Amino acid sequence: LKTNEQKGFKLRKFLHEFPFGLSVKVMASMLRQKIGFAARRFAAPATAAAGVGAGLFAWNAQSQSRCESTKDRVVARGIAAGTAGRCVQCEGDAAANKYETYWPRKIMIVFGAPGAGKGTQGEKIVELLGIPQLSTGDMLREAVSQGTSVGKRAKAVMESGGLVSDDILIAMIEERIQAPDCAQGFILDGMPRTMVQAKAVDDMLAKNGESVSLVMAFDVDPKVLEERICGRWMHKASGRSFHVKFRPPKSMKLDANGKPIPETMKDDETGEPLYQRADDTAEALKKRLDGYNSQTVPILDMYKPRGIVKMIDGGAPMNKVWDDVLSKLKSK
Repeated sequence: LKTNEQKGFKLRKFLHEFPFGLSVKVMASMLRQKIGFAARRFAAPATAAAGVGAGLFAWNAQSQSRCESTKDRVVARGIAAGTAGRCVQCEGDAAANKYETYWPRKIMIVFGAPGAGKGTQGEKIVELLGIPQLSTGDMLREAVSQGTSVGKRAKAVMESGGLVSDDILIAMIEERIQAPDCAQGFILDGMPRTMVQAKAVDDMLAKNGESVSLVMAFDVDPKVLEERICGRWMHKASGRSFHVKFRPPKSMKLDANGKPIPETMKDDETGEPLYQRADDTAEALKKRLDGYNSQTVPILDMYKPRGIVKMIDGGAPMNKVWDDVLSKLKSK
């Protein structure tokens, strides 16, 4: 779509043929895919399918165009479910350019062996795109603490000493991505780990006419991984990671042998103690790499024919890694 007038025409044409009766979620997905940025700028939560359609018609009839400066405003006066539509404030070319640059909506999976840097780069992607990075561990803890239906199922399994099954994990993800912070996309971290889980994720997304849009795989030499893993310290509450060489906490002090003094390893933001995972050792790393190579790497082969797998040299200097990540985020 090259002009605002063309955008409005395509929006009007699509709405004229719009298949009412579908769920709001499916309609929103279709709008995003059919009319791109114009629908993305307008899209807002709605309480009923008919309300969404009416609001879009009324808004479009006013021939509102995309803002050209930070001073302009786009006002949607449509009526959704009998109530006045919301006012959408344009925050300037920077925000507009961000969504045009990184469109389509990102449903990402990040892969990488332990210590490959997917956590560090994931934090930057989250900050850039404003989408959450979802790890299975964090989602499980959150679901259990909030007492959701999936959380109750998971809690019962864990309390009995069992392992949380794939169907519970998939249900947990499906529940989590309904949250408003996932409206523009999300990043799956630590899931899927097996081919069975990957196919289950695909089936879950397909229910809403969606699919994984980008798979980022961080590749690092095993010797480099060992150095990274054995020097890693974690903050339990937030998941923030530090490293004695590459990202030392401000509080770190070394002993006479150049080793960090555990009591001085504290989180930069909260001052709370950091810890080292029990499996962050050379011996444990070898076993984890074997499992990653045998179970997780084949998933990449499943996604490669779709043209969505982007390989990242995670062993390069950090600024080079980020430049590579940025270029792969922008590629369509």
